[in-house]
Amino acid sequence: MNINLLVKLFLILFLFLFSLAGYAQSETPKDSLSNTLNEVVIAQNKKTFTNTNGNVKVDVANSIYNVIPNTIDLLAKLPTVQISSDRESISVVGRGNPLIYIDNQKVGMNDLNALAVADIKTIEIIQNPSSKYEAEGRSVILITRKFSKKDRFRTEISEVASFKKKYNNYLGFNTSFKKNKLEWKANFNYNKLQPWENHSIDYQIPNAEIASKYDVEAYSKKRQFIFGGSLFYKINEEDYFSFSVNSKLQKDIFPIHTITYNKNKEIENNVLTYSDNDTRKNFVNSFLNYNKKIKAIDAQVFTGLQWSDFDQALWSNVKNKYNETPFEWAQLRDQKFKVNVFSGRIDAEKKFKNEMKFEIGGLYSSAVSKSDFDLLHYENEEKEFSHYDFKEQNLAGYSQFSGKIKKVEFSAGVRVENTKVDGKFKADLTPLIRKNYTNFFPKVQLSFAIDSLKSVSVNYAKSISRPNYSSLSQGTTYINPYFLYARNINLDPTIVNEISSTFQYHDKSVKLTYYQNTNPVYNSFFFDKELNIMTFKDVNFEKESALILDFELPFTYRFWTTTNSLVFVSEKIEDSSAVFRSSKPYFYYYSNNEFRLPKDYVLAVGFRTITKQYKGVFERNARTVVDVAVSKTFFKNWSCVLSFNNVFKSITEAEVFTINNISSKSRYLIDEHEVSVAVKYSFGKVRESEFKGKRMEENSDRIR
Repeated sequence: MNINLLVKLFLILFLFLFSLAGYAQSETPKDSLSNTLNEVVIAQNKKTFTNTNGNVKVDVANSIYNVIPNTIDLLAKLPTVQISSDRESISVVGRGNPLIYIDNQKVGMNDLNALAVADIKTIEIIQNPSSKYEAEGRSVILITRKFSKKDRFRTEISEVASFKKKYNNYLGFNTSFKKNKLEWKANFNYNKLQPWENHSIDYQIPNAEIASKYDVEAYSKKRQFIFGGSLFYKINEEDYFSFSVNSKLQKDIFPIHTITYNKNKEIENNVLTYSDNDTRKNFVNSFLNYNKKIKAIDAQVFTGLQWSDFDQALWSNVKNKYNETPFEWAQLRDQKFKVNVFSGRIDAEKKFKNEMKFEIGGLYSSAVSKSDFDLLHYENEEKEFSHYDFKEQNLAGYSQFSGKIKKVEFSAGVRVENTKVDGKFKADLTPLIRKNYTNFFPKVQLSFAIDSLKSVSVNYAKSISRPNYSSLSQGTTYINPYFLYARNINLDPTIVNEISSTFQYHDKSVKLTYYQNTNPVYNSFFFDKELNIMTFKDVNFEKESALILDFELPFTYRFWTTTNSLVFVSEKIEDSSAVFRSSKPYFYYYSNNEFRLPKDYVLAVGFRTITKQYKGVFERNARTVVDVAVSKTFFKNWSCVLSFNNVFKSITEAEVFTINNISSKSRYLIDEHEVSVAVKYSFGKVRESEFKGKRMEENSDRIR
């Protein structure tokens, strides 16, 4: 397909639709109007984005975003949200990795991959989460699922054809049924994907007289089965019971080609590396929730249980070609990683007549993981076996008191968490990792109402950021004979202290934040001179600090609605092992523009840019992305969206730093230049229900 031709056709369509916006939307002549008024319908278009004290809420269900094929791509289009190049982590500009919640339960990246977009009602980016949330995170991405207030049967079938470097296809099926107090939901998705990635690193080790550069490229063939089901039973006006299960099964075959130049003193080698890779990633997660109103004391109690299982296996067969010699097999690598996590929580909430509210609760979680690494060296038939077991238990309790006195709203709480960690190789008699620590996490927020449109708030919070379980395993990735990517079993959590102030005017806000991090996690190099191997892995740096100024500026004018985020950041990362380059302010700008045109067309134009970042140790390049989409609903049941992502092919991530006397320049190319066509068909029927209960989503407010 000629991408440039499609871009031109799309821009012509954009100009044509935009020109129609000046005309009247009704085609009915005045002379044909009846003198009899039978019915008055007051319609109000819901805003896609709303802003309250810097917290941005997105109405996914009623917007153009509801046909995006997967949740990760959906989050990438939201203000201040950034997805890593490997799609394995999420960050919020100036706030690090957020907590992710689906309704009342904390989840991870695997849950997002297993969640159908058609099942999402809203997504909210919460900047100052209360003590009710886990202390792990300075921001929260809260995803609220759809639940109906009326008896209904509804089914949606969706098909997305995506053209990147290669063709990708997403097929989805989502159905829901509600009868009186019972609602049942199910979804199934089959994705056939062919992602591409490319990155290169050019590094020098002056002390060892080594200069090396590699360029690696990989095409994958992924098959994903995503399915889930949930049951919601409304016992009465205040009590409910819910159960849900979701799963993602993925099979991935990806050959990797690497071109390497390596100079060690006077010895130069040009190496071609080829590896066959076969991996599976299977994930299952389940929730069991019960909410009860204790009328005797007028209190609300929520209890929830969660169990998840992640099972990953990677098989690799590697061969190298040095200079003009033939290919020779180098290694056969067999790696397995499995983690089970169980957690249970209880929250109690008591409201008083004078708008005061007291909350108290606790959480227990237990994680057990196993990582096995088997390696065969073809050259000497030598075998290596390594088996590492990891256990972590977390016990937490919190209390919070909030309310309003005249024009002052307040919230004060503290969370206490005790964590025990044990890590042990099976060949060792005693644990290699043994930790037992307790932390207190206070949070205070005051909000002063100046008048009905203006308010000022001040916030202080202490939080923690823990590595994910796979980061604490022993897995490695073979790039070439001189370079490995590795995980780090010795990572410690990051402690964050933050103070901020927000001024809100109507739906616009400006926020000033200062934070300090202890033990932040970043990439580092380690060179083994005896083996002549470089290892690249995450480590704890000494400290990090930043000053952030954040503007949230939504506007609406006739048929045009725009949401703008402008963030100025001055960030400094420091570590004794790294060369401090420079720390300079940079800014991030996000703009989402939605045009509601005649004939029920909706045009969306998105723009994201970040200037060159000078972060002390790291320097990263500027990046700009433009996305365009047009949607149209036909015959009420058919919806179609034509999308162009990264229209100008501009996503190249570059990074420069020097650490452990090793200087590096890296470049990552991301396969996000895309043309896609999404079609969704909905059918079913809805009728009024005699049972009138409040939405389940309202109960998600209790965890804020």
